[in-house]
Amino acid sequence: MKPVSSYKLFTDTTFILRFIISVNVLYFLASLLFSGKGTNFSLDPLNTLSPSSQSLIFLGASGTLPVGHFQQWWSVITANWLHGSLLHILFNMLAFSQIAPFVAKVYGIHKMFIIYSITGIAGFVISCLAGVQLTIGASGAICGLIGATLYFGKSRGGVLGDAVYRQTMGWVIGIGILGLLVPNINNWGHGGGLVFGIGAGMLLGYNDQARENILHVAAGTLLALITMGLLLWRLLAGISTIF
Repeated sequence: MKPVSSYKLFTDTTFILRFIISVNVLYFLASLLFSGKGTNFSLDPLNTLSPSSQSLIFLGASGTLPVGHFQQWWSVITANWLHGSLLHILFNMLAFSQIAPFVAKVYGIHKMFIIYSITGIAGFVISCLAGVQLTIGASGAICGLIGATLYFGKSRGGVLGDAVYRQTMGWVIGIGILGLLVPNINNWGHGGGLVFGIGAGMLLGYNDQARENILHVAAGTLLALITMGLLLWRLLAGISTIF
């Protein structure tokens, strides 16, 4: 059996997408572990297996409380990888697994990660400016991917572009309705992610406009290293506190 090079692993779309989902799951489990007796085991499906606010802030939740009070400016990066309940992470990871492969295909895997990271950060920054006290979740970044897909469909046109645009608008409408009906949804983060996703798609360009190059690879890798460094820092800090 031939060994798989590390370069091939980190340029393989399937591996990277699965890795992103795995990190989200890992940090959800870590947030439950750090919550201990503070974990919410409510039968309410919206709150089943909810980590405590303290563990989420410690691991990197964002909002005016962590950023303004605790000066955790880096939380606009880490909050993208934390979730508030079992249903929350299931919904976001299912959505990610549907939209991210398409974005990776039409933009390139490194551009996809750039869009995912930057729009997640943008959503949390806007949430802070809007006065949201505590916020977490990948939904702002997922809305960023949806925004990039929306731009692709509208710009590409033709049978494929029109079909993608119509389907993506269905997502946008569904997210808007969900934001109005379900309590505690951060619509500022969703809206910010969506708008910045459209802008990021326009600036980066999809494959028919501009193929991925070494600059995209470098930017995506840098963002990944910063993100993983911050997440690992908080995870090790939590483990050292427990043991």
